[in-house]
Amino acid sequence: QVRLVESGGGLEQAGGSLRLSCAVSGLTFNTYAMGWFRQTPGKEREFVAAISWGGGRTYYADSVKGRFAISRDNAKNTVYLQMNNLKPEDTAVYYCAAGAVAGRGPPDYNYWGQGTQVTVSS
Repeated sequence: QVRLVESGGGLEQAGGSLRLSCAVSGLTFNTYAMGWFRQTPGKEREFVAAISWGGGRTYYADSVKGRFAISRDNAKNTVYLQMNNLKPEDTAVYYCAAGAVAGRGPPDYNYWGQGTQVTVSS
C-alpha cells in the first residue's frame, strides 16, 4: 500500500519560515518524481514545486521562486519543502505527490498525501 504522509504545517507569521516533510512508503521512492501542490477552498489545486527522482532538477511556481526550496532524501524516502519569507497568500492545504515525471499538473502524479494546513498571519 502506497502512503504519503505530510507533516510540518501550522500557523506562522508573515516573514517566517516552515519546513514541510512528506514521508513515503510502499513504492520505490528513488524512481519517482515528487511534487508539492497547494489548495484553498473553492480553488483548483495549484502547483508549487517539483523535483526529479534523483534530485538534480527542480521546478517552481513563479509565486514561490526564491522563497521556497524543494529537496529530497532518497535514503529516508522523504521529500521536503522549505518555505521562507512566508506571505498570507501562501495560506493553503499543502499536498505532496509522487509521479513518473516532475510535472506541473496534478495529472502528472499518481499518488497523493492527505495534506497539511499552512496558515500565514499578517
